[in-house]
Formats: sequence, C-alpha cells, structure tokens
Amino acid sequence: MLEIKGLHAGLEDGTEILKGINLSIGAGEVHAIMGPNGSGKSTTANILSGKPGYDVRSGSATLDGADLFEMEPEERAHAGLFQAFQYPVEIPGVQASTFLQTAVNAKRKVAGLAELDALAFVRELRAQAKKLGIGNDMLKRAVNVGFSGGEKKRFETLQMALLEPKLAVMDETDSGLDVDALRVVADGVNALRSPERSFLVITHYQRLLDYIVPDYVHILSDGKIVKSGDKSLALEVERTGYAEFEAA
Repeated sequence: MLEIKGLHAGLEDGTEILKGINLSIGAGEVHAIMGPNGSGKSTTANILSGKPGYDVRSGSATLDGADLFEMEPEERAHAGLFQAFQYPVEIPGVQASTFLQTAVNAKRKVAGLAELDALAFVRELRAQAKKLGIGNDMLKRAVNVGFSGGEKKRFETLQMALLEPKLAVMDETDSGLDVDALRVVADGVNALRSPERSFLVITHYQRLLDYIVPDYVHILSDGKIVKSGDKSLALEVERTGYAEFEAA
C-alpha cells in the first residue's frame, strides 16, 4: 500500500527534519508513529499529503506503486490518500454539506463515475453522519466554524467515511479531545477499518491506541524510526517516556 524508502526531507529554508525514513504499510494494516515533540511526526504526514513549505531531498514514497512526489496534493487525494489534520482549518461561508458534496463528486468524476445528485448525496450523507453521531444542524454550519475540538475531528471522520480513501493519515487526531470525544472518533475510525484500507496514526500519547489498536508501532526520534514493534511498544513508552529513544 504505502512504501517510504530512505526519505530525507525538511523545510524549504534548508532545515533538515527527516533523516532517512523507511516504512512499509500493507493493505488493511494500521501503523502508529509515536515520538517526542519535534521528532518529525507531523512533517511526515505533511510531506505525504503534499503540504507546501517542505522540501524532499532524497528518497521515495509510493501509494499502490504510484509516486506520490510526482503528484500535486489534489492528485494524491484522488489516488486515495486522506489526511486528518491536527488543527483542522475553518472555511467561513462554505456550508459543511456543500463542501462534502463537492469533494465526493470531484473524486467520483476523476474515477469516471457519475456525480451524485443532491438527493442521492443527502441520503448517503445522513446515513454516514448518523453512524458518527453527527446531527443535521452541524452539517448546515460553515466548515469547522464554531466547532468544538471533538466536532472538528468527527467532521473529519465523516469526510473520510464519504471519500473512502485507500490510506488515511491521522495526524494527532486525539489533540484537544476529551475521553468521550476520543471514543466517538475512534469508533468511527474502527468502523472504517477494512482489508482494502490502511491507516497511519500519528500520536504523541499512548491513550489513542487504547481505542484504535495498531498492528505495528514505530518510534520516531530526531527524524529517524529508531524502534518498531507491536502495541506493547506503546505501553512501554507510556511507562518509561521517550528519553531512551531520544538518546538512540
């Protein structure tokens, strides 16, 4: 599904952040990346999605064999990459349901499928929103404007459910969430787990992984993956912290 080989990257001003990342995620797998602040977790997510301001110096990243670095951000999305952001942006003046319909139909058009008319889309939207506990009132509001932290993350999960990506990159999706909101979001993510869909879950704390149980955990420190293992590795970090890995 996702293959990252020898990735060296950083900011356009020359600051090096990633110093040789190697990561392979198979179809249907859930991988978690953990690490201290400044280790390169969000940089990894942003470079995969094509966020401006970053520079890839060497290495490769492919999704189902397609070179991500040869694609514009929207092409990566159409190819099946989805990123949930640590801090979702507000889009004043754009109704949430309109935003979602536009995104879904753009992807369908690229795939050669007929666009959904308003009635067909509303049926699908309400069905998915109900599963995530999202009321119709939230869908009538502007995208993320006035949303609580939990609402923003639930809305992102709704986007993911409608767009059905091959690979979902969750960048610190637990940031700012209380336990109840975290459970709602995690339930939505778990409902989307399938043999055809993979996840890269980026988090600073182990608590998210109590709800979204990963197949593999990787510790990122100083721009490198310094240790990999199963869920028990996250529990080890919870007990001992990152000190030993920062010194690795």
